[in-house]
Amino acid sequence: MKRRALLAASGLLAPAIMTRSALAQDSWPSRPVTMIVPWAPGGSNDVVARLLSPAFEGRTGQPFLVENRPGGGGAVGMGQAMRARPDGQTLFVSSASNHVFHPLISGEIGYDVRDVFESMAMWVDVPNVVAVNPSLPVHNVQELIAHIRGKRGGMSFGSSGVGSSNHLAGELFRMRTGLDMTHVPYRGGGPVLTDLVAGTIELAFMNLPTVIPPAEAGRVRIIAVCTGQRVSLRPDLPTVAEGGVPDYAVRSWTGLFAPKGTPAPIIQRMANLSKEALETANARARLRDLGSEAIWMDAAATDRFVREEYDRWTPIVRAAGVKIE
Repeated sequence: MKRRALLAASGLLAPAIMTRSALAQDSWPSRPVTMIVPWAPGGSNDVVARLLSPAFEGRTGQPFLVENRPGGGGAVGMGQAMRARPDGQTLFVSSASNHVFHPLISGEIGYDVRDVFESMAMWVDVPNVVAVNPSLPVHNVQELIAHIRGKRGGMSFGSSGVGSSNHLAGELFRMRTGLDMTHVPYRGGGPVLTDLVAGTIELAFMNLPTVIPPAEAGRVRIIAVCTGQRVSLRPDLPTVAEGGVPDYAVRSWTGLFAPKGTPAPIIQRMANLSKEALETANARARLRDLGSEAIWMDAAATDRFVREEYDRWTPIVRAAGVKIE
């Protein structure tokens, strides 16, 4: 203790600590890293994680393995990631669904998501869309509203799970229009898409990256984007608000998080790796093709952004009356 006090007094201890921190950052990762995606394969979070993982591997020399853990509106994968050791070996690919919507509609989650994860980096902005089976005789929001109003018993809509951004996009649509709509939750964007193409469900709120390929093939029809403004990839698609639904905008996003207590040097390195990966021409081109946009933020900015989103959506979710029974 006397030696430590002397070192601190002489100013030698702080550099020593900084050196150890630098070494911790330089030596990580020394083995494969698991990135948990709390949704089934094929959804936007899964697509983005698999797009960026090769860049992480190329820069670190270690595999970055995407592990899908669907269920409970993302709660299953979120719980597994939260309980993992905070050593940088298990990371969590999260979204508005997991960090904002699901906690707000679940009264029994038992913890505040904002306080059990370390923010690492924001990756992308993911537009939500309104999509229908091509057999449905609607081509825009007004036709969809008229169709639902004229249908006895209303209409069901699919989403990637209870508490997902797509679920809240549908609920906000229901609340703003006063339509009779029933939510049908799935275990990810992939299963929703399968049933939408098959005609098992006729309407779904989905992430644009998931629905672009089948839309281009004519297997589904996108009638509007849920964002506040039109998206650059599909400027021909009107927003839901332009279709006559006032005060309507839903923003989805994908970011990277780690269990609480993960060392700051690891968080900083992963934030830097994310920035480098997102700035590559290949990543930007692929993201544009998928209808997403890179919006990198460092750990501090990501944490502020998530908390602001939580505060903004709290009164909306309460007004909509959305809860997990």
